[in-house]
Amino acid sequence: MSLLTEWRDYAYGLDDRTPEGKEFWLNYFQAEKGIYEKILATPGADPVKGIVKELAEKYGVSLQTMVGFLDGIDDSLFTSNNLDDITEDSEVTLDIDYEKLYMNMVGCNAEWLYTLPMWDAIFTKEKRDQLYKQEKTSHTVVKPPKVGRNDPCPCGSGKKYKKCCGR
Repeated sequence: MSLLTEWRDYAYGLDDRTPEGKEFWLNYFQAEKGIYEKILATPGADPVKGIVKELAEKYGVSLQTMVGFLDGIDDSLFTSNNLDDITEDSEVTLDIDYEKLYMNMVGCNAEWLYTLPMWDAIFTKEKRDQLYKQEKTSHTVVKPPKVGRNDPCPCGSGKKYKKCCGR
């Protein structure tokens, strides 16, 4: 079984309403925040590269937590790391698309991450506000106005809707 499958089976198998589940996710989110604080502190640096188990040691987290972190950040990278086949000896590269990362954090309602002070050195307040608004409105469904039965048909025939497409 791959490390990613093990992570997902364990983490998503926990009920976050139980004390064990709450404790697990609280610890995971704190570890995740610590990793992001270190990575976002040097935004202009070369992408983070390394072997999975060495990155876990570097950031002071368990191998399982590191795999969870990689699973979470993978959608925010310019190039995915193909996590399905990942092992502890696999090399990964975290070439982060910062706009996508910020928007993904907003989309997940991870306020403890998208409000980190390190974002100040990456984006202006206005840019963060713009990305926030863009992410929040991207899932809003806007319905077109309802066509009344006596209104002109939207197909352009010139007939009333009830005599045309409304049948």
